[in-house]
Amino acid sequence: MSESRYDMKQDVNGTWAIIDRATGFITMVDGSLQVGLDRDAADGMVDLLNKLDRELMGSSKH
Repeated sequence: MSESRYDMKQDVNGTWAIIDRATGFITMVDGSLQVGLDRDAADGMVDLLNKLDRELMGSSKH
């Protein structure tokens, strides 16, 4: 199985950011950078974004 596209990284202030591994940049969702998140929120967002990415990639193969 391929590596997940999105991951979370802890910032120096203890909050979390969502990183797009394909670009190396912080992820933007609906115009908002995904930074300053608590661990649970970041973990949930990573799961959701990776699920959506897998579904999108799966649908583009057909």
